[in-house]
Amino acid sequence: MDFNKQVIDEFRANNGQVGGCFEGARLLLLTTTGARSGTPHTTPLVYLPDGVERMLVIASAGGAPNNPAWYHNLQANPRATVETGVFVLDVEAEVLRPPNGLVLARAAAAAADPRRAT
Repeated sequence: MDFNKQVIDEFRANNGQVGGCFEGARLLLLTTTGARSGTPHTTPLVYLPDGVERMLVIASAGGAPNNPAWYHNLQANPRATVETGVFVLDVEAEVLRPPNGLVLARAAAAAADPRRAT
């Protein structure tokens, strides 16, 4: 079983709580529609709440030089589903660009150390 599948299964079995490297982090499950395949793909992501209605995620692919597949999927089809462990939400993604620098800076700080995102 691959790493993401293990995290997804644990997340769903424990109302959004997981152990290991994600223990204590704010985690969500993002389900996108494949840009080429049209099939659903679910990815566990650390997020930062931004107010009451937004959750910020960073398409860093763990520092890789290319954006992750879920980012490309959202560019092709911004409608997705987010699972929080308690709620399942239909969402529409938005790429934040300047002048949203403060929002992006907060998200970047949270991605660097999710336990500091309070």
